[in-house]
Amino acid sequence: MSPIKNKHLLVLHHVVAVLLFLTQTCGGQHQMIGPTQPVVAMIGDDIILPCHLEPAVDAVDLTVDWSRTDLKPRSVYVRREGVELLTEQNPLYTGRTSLSVNKLQCGDVSLKLSTVQLSDAGTYKCLVPKFNAETVVTLAVGSVSSPVIELTNVKNKMVLECKSNGWYPEPQMLWVDSEGKPISVEPTKNVRSSDGLYAVSSKVTVEKGQSYSFTCKVQQKNISQIKETHIHVSGDLFMVQSNTAVHIVINLAVCLISVGTVVILIWKCEQKETKISKHDEDENKLHQTEMEEILQRECEEKKRLEDELQNKEEDLKHVRQTIEKLMEQKTFLKDQREKLNTLLQEDKAGMKEVMKKLEKEKAPTFDKEKKLHKREDKKTDLEKRTEVHEELLKMTEKLMEETENIIIQMTERKGNLEKDKEQIIKHLREKQENERDLEETVRETSERH
Repeated sequence: MSPIKNKHLLVLHHVVAVLLFLTQTCGGQHQMIGPTQPVVAMIGDDIILPCHLEPAVDAVDLTVDWSRTDLKPRSVYVRREGVELLTEQNPLYTGRTSLSVNKLQCGDVSLKLSTVQLSDAGTYKCLVPKFNAETVVTLAVGSVSSPVIELTNVKNKMVLECKSNGWYPEPQMLWVDSEGKPISVEPTKNVRSSDGLYAVSSKVTVEKGQSYSFTCKVQQKNISQIKETHIHVSGDLFMVQSNTAVHIVINLAVCLISVGTVVILIWKCEQKETKISKHDEDENKLHQTEMEEILQRECEEKKRLEDELQNKEEDLKHVRQTIEKLMEQKTFLKDQREKLNTLLQEDKAGMKEVMKKLEKEKAPTFDKEKKLHKREDKKTDLEKRTEVHEELLKMTEKLMEETENIIIQMTERKGNLEKDKEQIIKHLREKQENERDLEETVRETSERH
């Protein structure tokens, strides 16, 4: 076999292998595993929608498609050949979805959804087309708040009103006594505000002189949430109607109060300074508690930013590696194109030479006829080689164009990740400074105590 044919076959083998790698599929051997129960998240949470291939396989370079059929466009997150396709994503999910590269290597294609919104509730489809494997994940979104009880004294009755705002889905409210038994109350009021959340309230009335312990419960079974608050109502809270005996007792009390006023004033003067000191101490303790709570929130936010920074660094590392591989592939394809162009030039030159010799040997003789057949065979062989080389050149140029497009997308993605990383680092520095200041304030407050 000639060296030219060897070159031709090597190039053909490589390009076909690349095309097969890009387009091959297999089915029936893998399945997608998702949760059997709905995933429950509260508004504002960051959650994971579980989904993984079984048996596990490296899915870094596979197409992964998360979607919702009730949306237009339907795409929640699309990843093809290691690249996120942001242009196909529904605007509701911009900047809020991601996959972990480390987990993808183990076949885990779970979707991270940040800052959950009320509109995120629904059924999601997780699909890896290569294996024709898919499953569905249901997300239930909720919102809760603790109830509060307000007391109103109306004549000989005490009205207790329980209120709770910011619930989703629509909750139920009930009152129970100290033994946990439901008690009869006025009809519950449920009102939905413009933000889509529900406010619920209910009243219960207690007669004069009664003493009760009550619990107001607000519950939402779909998201398995219960919030409650307790109150004890004593008969001492009610107004007592006056009569003649009461007036006599009051007159005697006034006399005694008059006699003891001077003593009480002196005692109050002595206690005033103590109360002021105690009040300052209570305020300091309250301030310290508030600072500690703020410090705790800052620490949690710092931890969240550190996790997010780690994810960004993983994504950035993968993007850089992908760009490096693509640049190597681009260089290789460029070399292949040049080799194919050289082969085509050789084919055309050979064809031209054969045509000249065929023109010279028009008058047929026995010897010339044999030469003519050989040259016709050579011409046919050159035509086939030229056709194959041209087809390979077209495929190579197409691969180069696709590679260039992916490089552009990955470079854009790299720039966005680097900007996000810089912002996170900036926020982390601010959180660290705030944390140091808060720790110093808490320490100073503790030392003063």
